[in-house]
Amino acid sequence: MTSLVTSANVESRASAAFLGFAIGDAFGATVEFMTEREIAAQYGVHWNIVGGGWLRLKAGDITDDTQMSLVLARSLVKRNGFDAQDVAEGFADWLKSGPLDVGNTCRRGIRRFMTHGTVEGPYSEGDGGNGAVMRVLPVALATLKRPELGQAWAVQQGHITHNQDKSDAACVWFMRLIQQALLTPDKTVLRALADRWIEEHPYFRYTAYTGPSSAYVVDTVRTVLCGFFETNTFEDCLIRVVNRGGDADTTGAMVGALAGALYGLDAIPKRWLKALQKEAREEIAALTPQLLRLSVA
Repeated sequence: MTSLVTSANVESRASAAFLGFAIGDAFGATVEFMTEREIAAQYGVHWNIVGGGWLRLKAGDITDDTQMSLVLARSLVKRNGFDAQDVAEGFADWLKSGPLDVGNTCRRGIRRFMTHGTVEGPYSEGDGGNGAVMRVLPVALATLKRPELGQAWAVQQGHITHNQDKSDAACVWFMRLIQQALLTPDKTVLRALADRWIEEHPYFRYTAYTGPSSAYVVDTVRTVLCGFFETNTFEDCLIRVVNRGGDADTTGAMVGALAGALYGLDAIPKRWLKALQKEAREEIAALTPQLLRLSVA
């Protein structure tokens, strides 16, 4: 398996996963909090990275999804593994920088760390948002050869801001799905893994899902999995999910990671790759191989 993990093919698709994540974030941010009808009325079909939206972004700008993921990725590389204290400090520095968008649960968890120094909050049913699962991709890359360790890290990074059973399950299983896509880019295999996920956690059932695309982690996961499995290209997948509206930067980012891992770099539309913020694109290119090297350390 080591040869698979270190192969150029896997590294290329890992880069596609991280770039796809950031692209989905920038693409979806334009229509975040809009309904499907509102999107259709304004855009017909939203198909390009144009910025704007409620955050009034420049075309290609990333939001908290990618920003927090990069904080986690930098810490993993710097500390040669997961260090909750260092990740939390990174989140605190990010919050102090005044980002345009911060989820309420993320803000509350980071402020708890800043005030009390604790890297894990108490269990709370109110922590069922998607802020922990949205940033789990760097853990998936850093533990590609060590999935059991990855499951622990996925939950631990989540607990800095979100401590809730559905959030935990989403972090673990979404990480496993990304890793499976990187090592075995076969949608039949991925569907079998997703079906095992649903057997253990039936509230994530995604087939023909037409419900809300909200920031509630269950809605987010169902939207992402439905869009991923009911399309056959990177572009169609992202357009399908983002045009659902709701928490579109996060659903776009998550499905972009999955689609990138499965379909690879060549499947990402050049217009989207070119539009993505240059600084994010360059940092992702630098961090991805370093994260993969951790997985065989």
